[in-house]
Amino acid sequence: MGVRIHEVAVRAGVSVATASRALSGQRGVRAENRDRVLAAARELDYEPNAVAAALRSRVTHTIGMIVPRISNPFFATLVEAVEGRLQDGRRSLLLAGSHYDPEVERQQVRSLLDRRVDALVAVPCHQHHSTETIGNAAERVPVTQLDLRVDGFHGDWVGVDNEAGVFQVVDHLAALGAHSLAFVGSHPSDSSAQARLDGYERAAARHAHHSGPVLLGDFSKEWGRQAAEKLMDSEGLPDAVVCGNDTIALGVLAALIERGVRVPEEVMVTGFDDIPYAELSRPALTTVRQPQERLAAEAVRLLTSVMEGEQRPPQRIAVAPDLLVRGSTKR
Repeated sequence: MGVRIHEVAVRAGVSVATASRALSGQRGVRAENRDRVLAAARELDYEPNAVAAALRSRVTHTIGMIVPRISNPFFATLVEAVEGRLQDGRRSLLLAGSHYDPEVERQQVRSLLDRRVDALVAVPCHQHHSTETIGNAAERVPVTQLDLRVDGFHGDWVGVDNEAGVFQVVDHLAALGAHSLAFVGSHPSDSSAQARLDGYERAAARHAHHSGPVLLGDFSKEWGRQAAEKLMDSEGLPDAVVCGNDTIALGVLAALIERGVRVPEEVMVTGFDDIPYAELSRPALTTVRQPQERLAAEAVRLLTSVMEGEQRPPQRIAVAPDLLVRGSTKR
């Protein structure tokens, strides 16, 4: 039989109630008593019953997180960043994926809530169809939207300034002498796809002679390949292809190189996100870096403040991205 909390209390010289509060992180315990209890627990190798503690306190020290696709390198590294921040606060992460399907998302969020998560970090899969799911979740637990956001929900959001990032890309290409551009992105079903498309159209309008074809599909390498094939089969290639994310750009790069098109000498290519593979491509991909550690830190900070009872209006934090110039545009 394992060590009981009564034995920890005796070793620390405190009551069982004090030992319980100290081990669960509750307030109202003097610092010296908390230190003695934690030391006694370590000495006795005490392992608390997390399920019983959660039932008593109604707090599980678990945060739920829903993302559109766990296999997407951008979301995978974002999850790691959030998990690292939560571990600093001695909380664990329970992860689910929606597969870009609002109905799957609804079921997954309900499952996370049924597992009694204390709060939810949400990367909603659809700008419109995810609104009800996020709103219903916010009626039960604190919710912070990260990266993507839905219309009609007045809660906390942390993300990158997508339009500013695309403006940096277009200005960079114009400065390199690009006179014709093409945009390959995703249909604007989520907020980032919409913002990047809007940013491209506004930036291209500022350089009127640079505007060119806009091809929309999804955020996948396969779509990048297909779009590049369409561009190569048209009458003339543009000077540069602006891509809605890095996975699209990697598909564009692969298709161009397979057809013998030289990058960047004949066509320049840019991405968005700076996933780990972007720097490993040949040539290395010029892209817009999203500062994921900072995004995660801000999201967890906002979520924690609500969980601790802070009364404040909802906040929307747009973090400025950085343009990373690499071989796919260096001539």
